[in-house]
Amino acid sequence: MHTFERIFVAINKWVLVLLLAAMSSIVFANVSLRYLSNFSITWAEEVARYLMIWMTFLGAGLSLRIGGHVAITNLHDFLGTRPQRLLRAFIGLLLICFFVAMMWIGYEYMNRMGRQLTPATRIPFSYIYAAMPIGFALMIAHFLLIARSYILGEDLPTDNVPTEGAAG
Repeated sequence: MHTFERIFVAINKWVLVLLLAAMSSIVFANVSLRYLSNFSITWAEEVARYLMIWMTFLGAGLSLRIGGHVAITNLHDFLGTRPQRLLRAFIGLLLICFFVAMMWIGYEYMNRMGRQLTPATRIPFSYIYAAMPIGFALMIAHFLLIARSYILGEDLPTDNVPTEGAAG
């Protein structure tokens, strides 16, 4: 399981790196061309925007792994160890329900947008909106991989990927 998790996280990270590199290159090229030759790439802003949407949804699961999302812990901090674990288990269940609902809503929205085309690149909007169900599916996978540690209140390492020598 640890090997799967390590590969899963590494692939997720590299996809984000490639999307960021592509987005940065497109924006840099467009700005450079605009200032050097007074020519602008007509599709650059659109593609950069869609790459950012994909990066947001694909990166949300990695952020979840390290506790990077906003959390209010006043009640949690007030409780003892056992009630904290019960609260975290309940929150985990709510998160999974929310992720499943958003995955379904995203899938429905993606299907409704399939016949519309983007203005500059003329690709179906469903390819853009596919980021939502895929991103939430990845969030479910990431959460399930860290759920035990989260519920038990164990400190998660920064990258939260098991190392070779880790027990488990």
